[in-house]
Amino acid sequence: MLESTVSTIEYSKWTDIKMLIKMRLTLLVVFSALLAYMIAAGQDFSVTAFLILGLGGFSITAAANALNQALEKDYDRLMTRTANRPVATGRMTMGEAVLLGGLFFVLGITLLAYFNPLSAVLGACAVVSYSFLYTPLKRWTTLSVFVGAVPGALPTMIAVVAHEGTVTPMAVILFGIQFFWQFAHFWSIGFLGFEDYKRAGFKLVPELDGNAHPNLGLQSMFFSLLLIPVCLAPYYLRLIGLVPCILAGLLSIAYAYYGWNLQKSKDASAAKKLMFYSFIYLPAVLIIYYIGSI
Repeated sequence: MLESTVSTIEYSKWTDIKMLIKMRLTLLVVFSALLAYMIAAGQDFSVTAFLILGLGGFSITAAANALNQALEKDYDRLMTRTANRPVATGRMTMGEAVLLGGLFFVLGITLLAYFNPLSAVLGACAVVSYSFLYTPLKRWTTLSVFVGAVPGALPTMIAVVAHEGTVTPMAVILFGIQFFWQFAHFWSIGFLGFEDYKRAGFKLVPELDGNAHPNLGLQSMFFSLLLIPVCLAPYYLRLIGLVPCILAGLLSIAYAYYGWNLQKSKDASAAKKLMFYSFIYLPAVLIIYYIGSI
């Protein structure tokens, strides 16, 4: 039987809440959403809308993460990287986590409804699909990564819909960029934490003969290359100029290169380079688009 790797380290309540909602990840998601709003708003930028969207997006993401940890507490105990999470250790009860997740959910939906009903509906879909579809699927099939990429890509779409009131071509493009971006990003993390995931019984990373699949880098490269036509689409739709789109395309080529590097090396060093570049890629593309849109 697998043993828990729970630590006896003491944490403050505030630290536990930050761990529950995955503060750094949540802030990254919100940052991407706010950049998407800035791209859509252009000269119509509103500080009030910006702040409400930021708080709403933060709350929705926090709700999804809190519910995820409540549902996965027994499996989190088995992984080194998650063993010290508050629900896994018992520092926070499942009921407390669900309550906090529910409060964040209600707050987030209410704030998104300030813009229009569609924003609120998309926010609800993101939380429900992440917590109650992607989360249980992780123990059954590697296809869960494709399912999880949908709620993972919704924040940028929600941000555009909040401003436009409908799903516009730009909303679809930004959704597509964040959707395809996730595969190389996640597989680099999955490669580095393969044994941890396997110990907990998660079927997230394609494998062969009990090891991470040897073509994981090739798959990462493939999905990175799919970003190129998506990044060029705003120019052909006359939404953004050619130069920003070319720059975004070049960043996508570099992303594919790091995937190919992982395919060749098949080691932790190459996986770390791909992972770190993935953290740079998404905000860099969105910032380039924003500059090109003003």
